[in-house]
Order: sequence, then C-alpha cells, then structure tokens
Amino acid sequence: MQKIVLTICSINYLAQAKTLGDSLKKHNPTYRYFIGLVDRLDKSDIQKDQLPPYELIELHTLGIEDLDDLCEKYNITELNTAVKPFFLDHIYNTYPEAEIVHYFDPDIVIYQPLTEIEKGLENNSLYVTPHTLKAYPDEYEPQERGLLNTGLYNLGFIGTKRSATTASFLAWWKDRLRDHCYIDLEKGMFVDQLWVNFAPLYYEDVYVSRHLGLNMAYWNLHERVITNDNEPYLINEKYPLIFFHFSGYSPEKPTQISKYQNRYTFQEKSDVASLFDFYAQALIANGHNTYKKFPCFYIKPAPLLPRKRFLRVRKYASMPFRWLVNFIDTVQL
Repeated sequence: MQKIVLTICSINYLAQAKTLGDSLKKHNPTYRYFIGLVDRLDKSDIQKDQLPPYELIELHTLGIEDLDDLCEKYNITELNTAVKPFFLDHIYNTYPEAEIVHYFDPDIVIYQPLTEIEKGLENNSLYVTPHTLKAYPDEYEPQERGLLNTGLYNLGFIGTKRSATTASFLAWWKDRLRDHCYIDLEKGMFVDQLWVNFAPLYYEDVYVSRHLGLNMAYWNLHERVITNDNEPYLINEKYPLIFFHFSGYSPEKPTQISKYQNRYTFQEKSDVASLFDFYAQALIANGHNTYKKFPCFYIKPAPLLPRKRFLRVRKYASMPFRWLVNFIDTVQL
C-alpha cells in the first residue's frame, strides 16, 4: 500500500514546502511526498539546482478544464485553495497503488509518525480536524464568530483514503470550488474551507478528530499547552504533538506568533517558543530568503483584477473580523 502526502504552494513558499517534506521523511520515511506547484517553472528564472529534492507537479500539467478561466477569476490565495481537490484527484488517478493521500499546508511541521491518522481512516474515508474543541476565554482574536465565517474545520490538513466516498467528495468539492472559492464572507464563501462543513453531513464515513496533537496552531493555543521541553513533545501532559501548523508566521517578524491572532505573545505562550525558533531557522536554512523573491506566474497585476474584488475587500475592512482581509495578500491559509 502506497501512502502519499501532498502540499500545494507557489515558488515563493518552497522553503516551507521543503521544511514540511524534511519533517515528513524524518518521521514517516515510507510516505511519498509531492509538491503541487501553483506556478510555472518554464516562466521563472529559478534554476533546477535551486529546487527542493522532492517531486513537483505543476498546476498546468493536471489537465484542468478551463484552467485559464479559473486563474483569471481568483486571486492567488483563492487559486491555491481552489485547486486542492484537483491535485488530490490527480494523484489518485495517476498512482493507482496509492491508498492513502493526505493534504498538508506547506507551513506545517510533522513531529511523529502519522499512525493516529491512519488509524482513524481504517473505518473512514475522510479525516478532518476542528479549529478548536473549547470555547475562547476572552474577546481577543480569533473568535468563534470568526470561525462561523471561515469554517469549523481547518483545511490546512485533510486525510483521505481511496474509496467511493473520497471519489464522490472530491468530485463534489471540485465542482463547488470551480466557481465558489472566493473570500466573500457576505455571500458565505471562504475559499475551500467552508464547504467542508458539509462533509460529515453528506458522508457517513468522515472522522472528526479530537486529538489535541493534530493541527496545533494559533487558533487553538488557548486549549493546548506543550508540557515538556524536548521531542517527543506532549500536549497537556497526555497527547503527543503530531504536527504543528505555523499559519500566519513569518521569519521576518520572529516575535509574532501569527499575524491572524492577538491573544498571545511568546512571553505568554513560552511553551511554543522553541518550536518557532526551530521553524525560523529551518526556513532560512531551506532557502526562504531566496525563494521569497520569485514572483508567482499566476499573480495578476492589480489593475486587471475585477473591480468587485476591491469593493469586497474594502467592505470587510471595517468588520470585527477585519484581520481576515490579510488573507488576500498571502499565498497560504
């Protein structure tokens, strides 16, 4: 049985993708790792010897019908998320021996074997992780009302197993994301993520994990504490830390946990400080300062964007969850 992990990014995020791949191979050497590249190597100045030593699948090679239309209608954040089910479906169709295919955002580090996820997929087809399992204690960001607009589950990760359910889910997800993968909160859209609220309702074999060591990130720091100083890390003295999601973190701002939250500083959450120190060093060692300079082929000049896109962003700038507008300017969620 072949097991695969997929990530998706543009060239400017290849340091993150390499860091994820290195951590995957360290703890899960039998997994095959693919980087879905939302970019064009033949249109870039990047040299072959600058690429990470992992298998790359370029977006334009998937054979997506009306790809030009998809690229034209979406900004780069929306495009990177809209193509997720297309990449997953491509892997299942191209590699018939693949029985398990997980998607991870590139800004994730894996600290353990993925056996917990594999166990959940023994009797299920899909595996998702909620943003939080406990109410927020104050009025800082993020808030539950924000998650009502962005999704109950974080789609920086989804586990899948080859099955009729997975095939049906990917076909449905692709159909929805072709035209409805905008960041448009007024119309009930937040890229690929809100759609997956329906998955446990439409399909009986969806595993919703309550394991606190999966997808630890800024949105659940209030309920999770790393309670030892070295690997293997433990969460709340009980759960092994399986993977941490460094969403919204930038090595250019090393004192900031995430640009999407204002609840904690590293002084207040010192338990995660060493993870972020390691991550910053790994990104730099893996070429972050080089990769970040490469423009993405699919980024459109601002004047070519539809006028309604600007109207939509301005409208939300005054709302309580205005921090979400920052997603427009980023590649990854």
